[in-house]
Amino acid sequence: MRGVFACDIDAEARAVYQQNFGLMPVGDIAAIRAEDVPDHDVLCAGFPCQPFSIIGKREGFREKRGFLFLDIARIVAAKRPAVVVLENVKQLAAASDGKVLAYIVDTLSLLGYATHWRVLNARDYGVPQQRERVLVVASRLPWADWSWLAPVTMPPLASVLDPRPDRRHWVSARIRQSRHRQHRAAVTPSIWHENKGGAIASHPYSCALRAGASYNYLLVNGERRLTPRELFRLQGFPDSFLLPADAQARRQAGNAVPVPMIRAVLARVVHALRHAQVAR
Repeated sequence: MRGVFACDIDAEARAVYQQNFGLMPVGDIAAIRAEDVPDHDVLCAGFPCQPFSIIGKREGFREKRGFLFLDIARIVAAKRPAVVVLENVKQLAAASDGKVLAYIVDTLSLLGYATHWRVLNARDYGVPQQRERVLVVASRLPWADWSWLAPVTMPPLASVLDPRPDRRHWVSARIRQSRHRQHRAAVTPSIWHENKGGAIASHPYSCALRAGASYNYLLVNGERRLTPRELFRLQGFPDSFLLPADAQARRQAGNAVPVPMIRAVLARVVHALRHAQVAR
């Protein structure tokens, strides 16, 4: 498969994408005419998750950013890709008592797409990160035999950790002592997670990376922050991926999708496309 178009409103994210993939994304999707998007077979998109996230206000389509799904829909209507793959936070499935997801499914159905959706967890697809996301696969093919790939064994946390991280990632003695007064981990290595209420928990995997979270909400063994490379490894990016600076790395890793999980979904899409005739 070859990418022909990309879009991101964030200039820093566009620069990193171009550096790694040789394709410069355009900016605000709302300003892009559907007719100017190249023809394509598969459209992959994730609209802003904050309107549906437990971290945000969960206002769904009442929040302006929630309406960006409609920009996806107008491109789908104009370009008629064979398959549409959408990703969003788990809370999308429950937003407005399920009405938001039902609206998305109904919109795609009116455009002639049969739709399947499921909540998948990155931990089940090859990365040590608890990250549940709604995946929607919509196709102009019937795909009565559509199936999601079976989960795989989660790799050990140690496989993504740097053996000798730079000292700049260590927290202060005050923060470290405070964490260890509150909590004792059952396993090592572990990622210590401090929630919004200040409670500490630890696991042999990371809780979901977040773009706008506190600098110290995730600590390795309660002692240091994750390095930029570790953050991207937790999302399944290869070490060959060229990283942005530290502050941008935290933000972009938190906004990214788990690569192995999306790869597993797209593997099924490619398999189905190879066994079907699509009418344009």
